[in-house]
Amino acid sequence: MQTMKRCLVSAVIFLTLSLFSIEAQAQRKIGVLMFSEEARYIEALKGIQDKLREGGFGEPKTTFIVEQAGGNKARAAELEQKFAAEKPDLIITLGTSATVAVSREIKDVPIVFSVVYDPVEAGIAKGWKSSGNNTTGSSSKIPMSRLMESLKNFTQVKRLPVLYTPGEKNSESALKDLQRTEVNYKIKVIPVRLTKIEDVNQLLPEVLRTADAVYVTGSNLVDSQVVVIAEMATKAKVITITHLEDLVEKGVLLGVCADAYAMGRLAGEKAVKILKGVDPSSIPIESAKKSGVILNMKTAQKGQFQIPPNLMKTVTRTIE
Repeated sequence: MQTMKRCLVSAVIFLTLSLFSIEAQAQRKIGVLMFSEEARYIEALKGIQDKLREGGFGEPKTTFIVEQAGGNKARAAELEQKFAAEKPDLIITLGTSATVAVSREIKDVPIVFSVVYDPVEAGIAKGWKSSGNNTTGSSSKIPMSRLMESLKNFTQVKRLPVLYTPGEKNSESALKDLQRTEVNYKIKVIPVRLTKIEDVNQLLPEVLRTADAVYVTGSNLVDSQVVVIAEMATKAKVITITHLEDLVEKGVLLGVCADAYAMGRLAGEKAVKILKGVDPSSIPIESAKKSGVILNMKTAQKGQFQIPPNLMKTVTRTIE
C-alpha cells in the first residue's frame, strides 16, 4: 500500500512538473523592431502576426514587444541594445536598416526579417539558401525585368535617372539591379545621389529636363520627400516608377511591387518553424511570390499621362 501511495505521489509530482514545463514553454516573448511607420512595415507585421497566431503563437500566450526607430539609425541601434538585454525568444525586424542594426550585434537570439530588399548584399546573410547565422526571413526583391517590362509598356525609355541614397543598402542594391538591365533594355541608368533634403530641389529640375522616366528607390530621405519628388516629376510630365507600394500611394505614378502582407506571412511561416525548434540557418530566405502592378490614377490625371491599353491590362490595383 505504501509503495502504491509513493508511486501515486511521484506520478502526481511528475504530471504537475510536466504541465508546468509545457505552460512555461507556451509563454513566448517576441521583440519587434520596425525601422519606421511606413505602410509596408505595418502590413508586413500584420502578416507575420497573423501567421504566428495560426501557428499557435498568438496573444496572450505570446507577448510582443513592438518598437519603432522613427527612421533613425541611431535609435535603431539603441533599441537593438534593449532587445539584447531582454533576450526574447525571437526578434522580428522590418526594414533593411533595422535588420542590419540587430543582426550585426545579436548572435544568440533567432532573427526573422521582412521588407529587406537584398539581405546578402546588405551583409545580413551569407546566402539565400542558408544565412549561415541566426537570421532568415522574406525579401521585397522582385526581378527588375518585371519592372522594366511595365515601363516599356508605358513609354520608350533611353535615360532613366535613379534617385538613391548612398549608405542605405536597399537603395544601393536597387540601383545595382537596375544597372544590370542596361544592356538588355538599351537604357542608360543615371545614378542621382540624394544625401540631404536640399538635394531634391537643387538636383531634380535638371534631372527631369533630360529624363524619360525616374526610378524612385526606397531610402529614408527619399521616402520623406517622395510627395515633393512625385509632384515635381508630374509637373514636368515625367513618369515616376518604383518597387515600393507605399511610395505609389504617396504619388509615384507606377509601381511593380511585392505584396507586403504576403511578404509578412512568408516571414511569419519561418518564425513559427523557429519557435518549434528549427535552426534559422536551415530555413531559406525567400522573396514574396505575390506581386502586382499599381497605378496612381490621381497622378496620371494631374500629369495628363495617357495610359496605354497594354499596360492597363497588367494593372492589378489603382489608386483613385
